[in-house]
Amino acid sequence: MLKPAPAANADLARLAVNTIKFLSVDQVEKANSGHPGLPMGAADYAFVLWSRYLRHDPKDPHWVDRDRFLLSPGHGSALLYSLLHLAGYDLPMAELEAFRQWGSKTPGHPEVHLTPGVEVTTGPLGQGFANGVGMALAAKMADARLPGLLDHRVWGIVSDGDLMEGVAFEAASLAGHLGLGNLKYIYDANDITLDGKLSESMSEDVGKRFEACAWAVKTIDGHDHEAIAAAFDWALSVTDKPVLIIARTHIGNGAPNKHDTHKVHGEPLGKDELEGAKKLAGWPVERSFHVPDEVRALWAARAEELGREHAAWREHEARWLAADAGRAAAYRTLTAREAPADLAAQLAAAAPKDMDATRSLAGTIQQKLCALMPSLVGGDADLGGSTKTPIKDSPKVLPGAFAGKNLRFGIREHAMGSLANGMALYGMFVPFTATFLTFSDYMRPAIRLAALSELPVVHVFTHDSIFLGEDGPTHQSVEHTSALRLIPHVDVWRPADQLECAAAWASAASRRNGPTELILSRQKVGALPAGPTVADAARGAYVTLREDGGAPELVIIATGSEVAVAIDAARELGKDGRRVRVVSMPCCEVFARQDAAYQASVLPAGARRVSVEAGSTGLWYRWIGSDGLAIGVDRFGASAPAKRLAEEYGLTAPKIASRIRTWLG
Repeated sequence: MLKPAPAANADLARLAVNTIKFLSVDQVEKANSGHPGLPMGAADYAFVLWSRYLRHDPKDPHWVDRDRFLLSPGHGSALLYSLLHLAGYDLPMAELEAFRQWGSKTPGHPEVHLTPGVEVTTGPLGQGFANGVGMALAAKMADARLPGLLDHRVWGIVSDGDLMEGVAFEAASLAGHLGLGNLKYIYDANDITLDGKLSESMSEDVGKRFEACAWAVKTIDGHDHEAIAAAFDWALSVTDKPVLIIARTHIGNGAPNKHDTHKVHGEPLGKDELEGAKKLAGWPVERSFHVPDEVRALWAARAEELGREHAAWREHEARWLAADAGRAAAYRTLTAREAPADLAAQLAAAAPKDMDATRSLAGTIQQKLCALMPSLVGGDADLGGSTKTPIKDSPKVLPGAFAGKNLRFGIREHAMGSLANGMALYGMFVPFTATFLTFSDYMRPAIRLAALSELPVVHVFTHDSIFLGEDGPTHQSVEHTSALRLIPHVDVWRPADQLECAAAWASAASRRNGPTELILSRQKVGALPAGPTVADAARGAYVTLREDGGAPELVIIATGSEVAVAIDAARELGKDGRRVRVVSMPCCEVFARQDAAYQASVLPAGARRVSVEAGSTGLWYRWIGSDGLAIGVDRFGASAPAKRLAEEYGLTAPKIASRIRTWLG
């Protein structure tokens, strides 16, 4: 572990803090948009952390053994950009001057992969807090697999808003339970929210709450550098619990009229207030984006020291790799998150022969996948017996035991999705989560951020429709599959049989630029005609039943358990002499990425089109056209056996055939 750097003398430290403060404020002022209050209040402890304690290398933002730093209140992004610029990351002053502007690397809220050194996309409060817990968990799991190689921590700034959001409480509970002693959070306790004083909406003792969740807690003056350093030293000494340092700060610290007011939270200081703040600090009023030479030298010296630490670790890594060939191979496999090139074929060969619910088919296939892909880890929201996702040959991840693959998220869907994002951001792992599809509502913020951040996360959602049956409409999904399809960069798979389950899992496990949703049934699915291959299914849509006697006059597109029903309906219509094709479309998004020639071969022009899916129908008009027929469920379900629901909702083969006959006239 890198020893803390010596403290700068008081005058230089004050100069450096003011540099951070006014670089941040100048960004907001030039953009005439942003949040200056948090950067002004957090500058003291942020300086101490970044200049003395944080272990990283600005020349290599992806160094595997770096400390991770996250800014959960992402609205304070100007603070992070100032720190990254000063620390020596590839974020030139021109980017700070382009804060919140088109094409810049300094957006209103930090975005991972856009800005060097940004570890996580933050802004929706509470999400970053939970992402950090996922990162710390992944680090513990990596250390259990690669003993003696890694020694880093997850640091973060969290805010009142983060701690009020429920997702953070869920994540804090799990972090304390697991004893994530590598997690160190600084709570910027300034007693102000966007609209007023914190006391108007919150009066709890945050420290006691976190102590009850098995965290180590210390309260300090967030502007006292000696107290800050002592707290960080203490935090590093705590290895069996996550740490919360409650830093009492003044929002807008140093602003002559807006200090300690909500007016400094979310709007620029304004010309007069900014000049007043600079005068009080002895800062040159006429200069914007000013960095004194002494401050440049301070950060340059720190960057050199960090570079030497990185080089020493590289030597350690080389010795570690040379000592054990098997261990070295495991390291390379994990860091690359490798999947076999013929993954889909191997999964198809391992698929069950007998028909079952797709949750069971996919669950069996997943066991093979986990054996082939060491990076795949995950768990469920206390529903493993229903989702069929527990990994049979691996232990559970429990307090002090991180070598297994089975994560016990508990009944915490909000945090489960966010922790999975943090694990994916950490690297080495492709995490999966599992719960009922209707509870995707709880996970939607995390899924959206996974899509925005292009994270390789897999979400397994079972009990996919009204055919859940007797549990009734509270648990029967209607709109959820469509709601997930609406999120950009999300692939949504609703497989119909074994081959489609294999194709879905292979696609999900291999994808590296966004999350994948597996929508699986509780009800058994019918057998599909022989002939199509896993390669056909992997293209997102394919012909599963081909028409007889010439070009099709009608194409029925279906997904999941409705594909077999659509085939039966097509055969009924065939008795009328109609030329009917059935297309299975397990993933609309993957099919949309196919070339135009393939799409036309599956959905030929001139044929009328019908969609059949036990869910909302609105999105299907993209594929069937405005004159097509969408058969589905556009109202809530009911508590009854699945067969009765199929009859009542018109989703049996005879009723589908009858409706199509009427529509065709």
